[in-house]
Amino acid sequence: MKRKYYITTPIYYVNDIPHIGHSVTTVIADALARYHRKLGFEVFFLTGTDEHGAKVAQSAEKEGLTSQEFADKVSERFKETWKKLNISNDYFIRTTSIEHKKIVQQVIEKINNNKDIYKGKYEGLYCVGCEKFLTEKELENGKCPLHPNQEIEKQIEENYFFRLSKYIPSLIKLIKNNKTNYIFPQNKRNEILSKLTEGVEDVSISREKIKWGVEFPLDKNHTVYVWVDALINYYSATRFLKNKKDFWPADLHLIGKEILWFHTVIWPAMLLSADLPLPKKVYAHSFYTIDGQKMSKSLGNVISPIDLVDKYGVDGSRYLIASSFPQINDSDIGWDKLTEKYNADLANGLGNLISRVARLAQKEKIIVKNTKIEFDNAYDKSIRSQNIAECLFEVWNNPQWGIQAVNKKFNEEKIWEKSGKELNNSLEEIIEMILKISHHLYPFMPQTTEEIGTIFSPGETVRFPAKPLFPRLAK
Repeated sequence: MKRKYYITTPIYYVNDIPHIGHSVTTVIADALARYHRKLGFEVFFLTGTDEHGAKVAQSAEKEGLTSQEFADKVSERFKETWKKLNISNDYFIRTTSIEHKKIVQQVIEKINNNKDIYKGKYEGLYCVGCEKFLTEKELENGKCPLHPNQEIEKQIEENYFFRLSKYIPSLIKLIKNNKTNYIFPQNKRNEILSKLTEGVEDVSISREKIKWGVEFPLDKNHTVYVWVDALINYYSATRFLKNKKDFWPADLHLIGKEILWFHTVIWPAMLLSADLPLPKKVYAHSFYTIDGQKMSKSLGNVISPIDLVDKYGVDGSRYLIASSFPQINDSDIGWDKLTEKYNADLANGLGNLISRVARLAQKEKIIVKNTKIEFDNAYDKSIRSQNIAECLFEVWNNPQWGIQAVNKKFNEEKIWEKSGKELNNSLEEIIEMILKISHHLYPFMPQTTEEIGTIFSPGETVRFPAKPLFPRLAK
């Protein structure tokens, strides 16, 4: 029986179109899914869209559409974008699907059966952009730090509450336990532990005044709070899809840091209450900044993944996204920086190397040997811990087979000056190194790996590519 691996991205909120912040989570998740498939795992890779809540209803109204029409439109944009970035997700979930809604209601009923839901009145500050209640301490200059151009709303309404506070001791114990320390990286784990020890109140699980949502099973005058509905998607997909039941719990929830609290506190508490297994690991990455500034529509500096692909190609874009992965701290990018990186690493580095070797090998009619290639130990360790920077560093800098090592060997040994058997042996050795590079780049650059495989096809004569893999670009 194959080992199973279940990885998820957040389901992206349909109030906005896809941008590079969405893309980084999805590209890295795709790379991890491809890596595990290559190792022989049976993989379930889930992404999708979060389609309920006040903000969706407001955005739909502005465009003169029904909420469902608006959700359909934006959800399709995400699907098109992931297709363009060659994302290999196994399923695209939508929270407006009937199947998902049924599972949401079932989970709510399980939580209620455990006497963890009660009715009360909520009075607080609400950010429509985040679809969540905020405390005074979380505000910056009286505004939500993620939506500084929107006014915070003071809301008073009757809600049903989830007894989150009941599960805080269990969560603290869980997070502190080294064997089940499921929040990564370390600074995010410390952040959550600090918040938990400050004291945590119960949270709303329903909304009375928001009509665009899943009907609350305990009261038809309420809808399920959008975040509760959204979180359950990870579980619901394994219930209503054929042959996916054995994939729960998820091996990895890959998320952005702004939704850390929901995924590492509210979500596991809900699962504990519903007597369901917890996800094995949550990895929260940081944000992109653009030329030193926050990415925002008002500044006009939002980078679209479609624009990236149009300029750098599919794998060029995937590489640039992965190599700038904001793993622990925010990562600063911009069009000039991206182009510089593209030219240095791909046009002048990988692409030029392939071209030089292929030209000489074709001339010498070199037949590519069939050799078995496995992932390097250091690379394995890095990708399994989501340390993408170290992972790609290995590809470029491994002293035995990395791109720099191959370029150095080619230049220092002056391969082009050799002849006969000596030249053939050198080219065969270099081609084997290139195929190892290609194998390790596969999770991030699958199309490029395929092209390299066509140029250096085992058992066949080397073919010189008709066009460069990565043409050099002007800034």
